[in-house]
Amino acid sequence: MSMKKKACLLWCAFVVFLIATVVMRFVMDAQELEYEEVEVRVLDAVTTQVRNRSTGTHTDFYEVTVEYNGESYKLENVHNTYQYPRGATVQAYLANNGRLFANIEGVSSTTPIAYAYFICLFGSLGLLFAAAVYSGKAKQEKAASQ
Repeated sequence: MSMKKKACLLWCAFVVFLIATVVMRFVMDAQELEYEEVEVRVLDAVTTQVRNRSTGTHTDFYEVTVEYNGESYKLENVHNTYQYPRGATVQAYLANNGRLFANIEGVSSTTPIAYAYFICLFGSLGLLFAAAVYSGKAKQEKAASQ
C-alpha cells in the first residue's frame, strides 16, 4: 500500500475518532451519575512533595484517608489537604462502584462512558499525529519519484 493511501486512511480514521470524541463528550455530560452524598470523618491527610532533580520543580501528591460506616477509605480526586483536618467531618461522594470521591468530577470521570471518551480523545490525537507523519512521507515519496 502506498504512503498516500495510508495517509488517506489515517485521516479518515482521525475524522471518525474526532466525531466519536465530540459525541462521547456530549453523552458524558448528559449521563445520570449514580452516587450518594455522605458524611465522612477524616482519619489522616498527608501531602507528599516529589522534586524533579533535572528541572528543580516539585509536584504535590495528596492522600486523604477517611472513615465511613466503620471502614477506612482512601478519598479519591483530592486537590489539597488543608480542607481535610484530622477528625473533621466532611462531605464526600460514594459512587455506585463503592469508591469515595472528594467531588462529583471524580465520580463522572470513572464511568464507562468517561473511559470511552478518553479512549476516543487520545485515539484521535494519536491518529492526527500518525496522519501528519504519513502525509509528510507521502509528499517526500512523490517528490523523490519526480
